[in-house]
Amino acid sequence: MKPNKLKMQKQIFQSVFVGVAVLLLPLLRPHLFNPLGNAMPSLFSEWKAPKARYPALLEAVSKSRLLEGEPSDLWETLPNQGWQPCTERLTSSKPPGKTQGYLQVFLEGGLNQQRMGICDAVAVAKILNATLVVPHFDMNPVWRDSSSFADIFDVDHFIQTLKDDVTIVKDLPREFRWSTREYYATGIRDTRVKTAPVHAPANWFLENVLPVLKSYGIVAIAPFSHRLAFDNIPVEIQRLRCKVNFQALTFIPYIRSLGDVLVSRLRSHSHSIQRAGQRNFQAEPNGDAYAGSGKFVVLHLRFDKDMAAHSACNFGGGRAEQLALAKYRQVLWQGRVLNSQFSDEELRSQGKCPLTPEEIGLLLAALGFNNKTRLYLASHKVYGGEARISILRQLFPLMEDKKSLAKEEELAQLEGKASVSAAVDYYVSTQSDIFISASPGNMHNALMAQRSYDYHKKTIRPHMILLGQLFLNRTIEWSDFQQSIRMGHKQRQGQLRIRKEKQSIYTYPAPDCMCQVS
Repeated sequence: MKPNKLKMQKQIFQSVFVGVAVLLLPLLRPHLFNPLGNAMPSLFSEWKAPKARYPALLEAVSKSRLLEGEPSDLWETLPNQGWQPCTERLTSSKPPGKTQGYLQVFLEGGLNQQRMGICDAVAVAKILNATLVVPHFDMNPVWRDSSSFADIFDVDHFIQTLKDDVTIVKDLPREFRWSTREYYATGIRDTRVKTAPVHAPANWFLENVLPVLKSYGIVAIAPFSHRLAFDNIPVEIQRLRCKVNFQALTFIPYIRSLGDVLVSRLRSHSHSIQRAGQRNFQAEPNGDAYAGSGKFVVLHLRFDKDMAAHSACNFGGGRAEQLALAKYRQVLWQGRVLNSQFSDEELRSQGKCPLTPEEIGLLLAALGFNNKTRLYLASHKVYGGEARISILRQLFPLMEDKKSLAKEEELAQLEGKASVSAAVDYYVSTQSDIFISASPGNMHNALMAQRSYDYHKKTIRPHMILLGQLFLNRTIEWSDFQQSIRMGHKQRQGQLRIRKEKQSIYTYPAPDCMCQVS
């Protein structure tokens, strides 16, 4: 064979080998591509970071920050609006009587949905005069999280705080040990109630659950999420739910101590350093690196892959991303996503699209936060990873999260425990000067209630319809955008709102959990 032909074949072989290696590298060494590889139903479809969707607004932000200072009232706490926690009123007037039997509940969803379920479970146990078994957390199907009640909440404090209201036990007695989650997963069982409607009245449990409890001495309700109504509930039951939510449910010492460490580091103007792929915390002795007053904002980005897929919106990743999300949507929900019937413009104008990191960054900038604002990112996993949040990081270079603030050994107990990790973020969020969630959801609602109940601190609620319409206007000037944002959010900063009919007690704690001050 001629030398030239051999050389050509060798070059072709090398090219093919390199091409195959490039294709296989993400599969063989996925860590090299994290966090960009977090969303990967198809290999290359979601790698390329979307370009900035609002370059004109971003350019205007850069220029305006050189000229403008923060608004004078940006960090001010909310005035006391005449309401305060009424702790003494939450004491039960009826101690638990002779038990009718044992009540088990199996809770699904994330941390905040489970928290609401716990409060409702205690209330239902009181209605039935039953002994409550510490609620069981089902495996989270999205995050594959196996966190248990005891991994997150202080069980002994929970039982002790409620001992005058409801009898609670950690485990079933021996004669009922057969009543496990696995037992109820294998077939139809007489002791399991599956038919509890959403937001059922108290009488429903007396009529449908109590007979089972009396017959067998035990009853399990699954699923148990949003099962107890918010209206026409006896006052003592309503107050008991408040007591559970705001007094009985405290995080375990590890979560609270780690949260306190993170808050301290956020307020100390210290910074994180990344070396050799590992982040180590290092303090600034004099704090000169950061001009500011030690205040910080918690941002719950809430932009995971499920959120993006379920919304059926366009997030700027092009045709490849839209196809990948459509495929993911079909696998998870088999076409049961009604939003997919509408165009992106229709969804945005109705406020149905989650805010991207770029959009929430523009919202924060329009509200007056500048590039010296300390931002704490409370999110489990961002769809698209670091590439998706790069613009947000450019706008707010002092953005931190657990991994940038804490050492690896401090985070060891969070490994594989998404709900424990969320609990740390929740705790830090209660301590922040301002909390904002990029989209409505359980965490925003729970924190709005907690911060209203305890602190009267700002909790900004994005005006999704206004934002959707503003972002659809591709020719809007920065000054008009900024003015619309500030006007539209004046009354959306956590001002106390009285709960209306059908609204959640876990979002609006007044008047059920709070008392007016003369």
